Amino acid sequence: MQLTIRNLSKTYKNGVRALDNLNLEIGTGMFGLLGPNGAGKSTLMRTIATLQSPDTGTITFNGIDVLEDQMSLRKILGYLPQSFGVYPKMSAEELLDYFATLKGVSLKSDREKLVKEVLEITNLYEVRKKHVAGYSGGMKQRFGIAQLLLNSPKLIIVDEPTAGLDPAERHRFLNVLREVGTNCTVIFSTHIVEDVKELCNEMAIVNGGRILKQITPIEATKEIEGQIWSCRVERDDLDAIEAKYKVLSSSYNQDNSLTVRIHAPEKPSDDFTSADPQLDDVYFIALKEDEPIEA
Repeated sequence: MQLTIRNLSKTYKNGVRALDNLNLEIGTGMFGLLGPNGAGKSTLMRTIATLQSPDTGTITFNGIDVLEDQMSLRKILGYLPQSFGVYPKMSAEELLDYFATLKGVSLKSDREKLVKEVLEITNLYEVRKKHVAGYSGGMKQRFGIAQLLLNSPKLIIVDEPTAGLDPAERHRFLNVLREVGTNCTVIFSTHIVEDVKELCNEMAIVNGGRILKQITPIEATKEIEGQIWSCRVERDDLDAIEAKYKVLSSSYNQDNSLTVRIHAPEKPSDDFTSADPQLDDVYFIALKEDEPIEA
C-alpha cells in the first residue's frame, strides 16, 4: 500500500497558504507527521480524508485517485479528527452498533460480533454500557479508534490524538494505535515529538505547508551525532548564548540555572560537552533552518 501526494497546494480566502506544493510518499505502517501548530498538518489530513479540496495537486492511494474517486477511498478510510462529538445518552455499544449500520453492516449478528471485537481491541469492553459522553478524554479517543475500525480501514488518519491526555491515558491510547497500525497505513499527525519517537517507523517534519524532512527517527538522530552540545549557564547569560550559538532548547535545573543544547559541527568552547542527539534536536534544527533570513 502506498499513499502518494504530488504538488499539493491550498490557499484559504484570508490569504493563508496552508499547503505549499507539498510532496509526500507514505507506505504501510505508522507514519508520523510532525510540526508546530499552524504548520498545515490538519489541512493536509482533511484533504487526504476528502473533507476539503486542494487548489492544485494529486493524491493516490493503493490505485485510487483520491480527489477524483472520493467514495472509493472513504470505503477503506478510518479518520479520527482532533475533536469529535458523541450523542449524550448512548452507550459505547449502542453508538458503535449505530455506526456499523451506517457503514453497511446490515445483519444484527454481524454487528454484534464486530462491535465486540473493536471494543476489545480498544480496551473498552468492560465499559461498553456506559455513556460515551461520560468517558474520560483518553477513553473517548480510544472510542474514536473503535469507530474507525468498523470498516476494516486500509488507511487510518489520526489528527493530534494525544493533545490534552494525561500520561497514563496517552500511553494506553498509543498502545492501541500501535496494535491496529501493523497491517495498514496510519498517518499520525502531532506536534509532540515523543509520540513520533515512541510510535512511528517513519516521519516527516512539516512547516509552512511544506515537507522539510522525511526520514526514519533512527536515521534522523544518527545524522546529527557529534553535533549536539550542552552547557549549564545562568539565566542572565541566555541571551548572549542565543546570540552566539544555534540554541535548540533550554531547560531549568533545580538551582534555577539552565542547561542549553546547541547544534554545531564542532565543539564550540571548553564550556560545552557532547550530548546524545535526540529526536527533539532534529525537529528544532529543521524548524530553525526553515526560519526566514533577516535582512
